[in-house]
Amino acid sequence: MAKKKYYVVWKGRQAGIYDSWDKCQEQVSGYADAKYKSFESQADAQKAFKQGYSQHIGKEATIQKKTEIKIPYKECLCVDAACNMQTGDMEYRGVHYPSGKVIFHQKDFKDSTNNIGEFLAIVHGLAFLLKNNVQMPIYSDSKTALAWLRNKHCKTEQAQTKQNENVFELIDRAEKWLQENDYKHIPVLKWETDTWGEIPADFGRK
Repeated sequence: MAKKKYYVVWKGRQAGIYDSWDKCQEQVSGYADAKYKSFESQADAQKAFKQGYSQHIGKEATIQKKTEIKIPYKECLCVDAACNMQTGDMEYRGVHYPSGKVIFHQKDFKDSTNNIGEFLAIVHGLAFLLKNNVQMPIYSDSKTALAWLRNKHCKTEQAQTKQNENVFELIDRAEKWLQENDYKHIPVLKWETDTWGEIPADFGRK
C-alpha cells in the first residue's frame, strides 16, 4: 500500500494543505508559477505551509540541504521529469546544483510518460552544456532514461497520437542530436537517491 502524503500549495488557485495529489492538482494544474510540494506527514506539511515556499523550493531549499548531499562534484546539472499517470501530462527540467537555479523547464506535453521526459531532459541538458561550453556532469535518477541514452534511442512503448505529436518530434530531434554530436566529455551519471535523497530537480510529487 502506498504511503500517504500531504501536499502543500503555497501558490495556486487556493493555497492550503491537501491530502491527495488529485486535490492538489486541481489547485496547480495550468496555474502559472504554481508553488507546491509533497510531505511525508501532516505535521511536516503544516510547518512547511507556515514557513513559506522559499524554505522548501528553489535556491533556498537546495542550499539548506547542501550539507546533507555528498556527491562527488562541487557542481552539476540535475534533471528530472514528472508525469500525471492519469492524464499523461508531462514536464521536465534541469536544475543547477548547488545554486538551485532552474536552467530549463519544459512543460505542457500531453499523452506522454515519465521515462520520455527523463530522456528528453538528459539530452536537453547535454545540448545546453555543449552549446554553452560548460563542463560539469549531469545527474539523472532514471535507470531507464540512462539506458536509452547509452543506446541513443528512446525505446518507449507509448503510442503516437495526435496529442503527443510534439513529444515524438522532440524524441526524433533528441535521437538525431545524439547521433550527430560528440558529448563523451560530459559525464552523465546516476543520482543515488537512497544515499543522497531526492534529486534537486525533483518536482516533489511522489
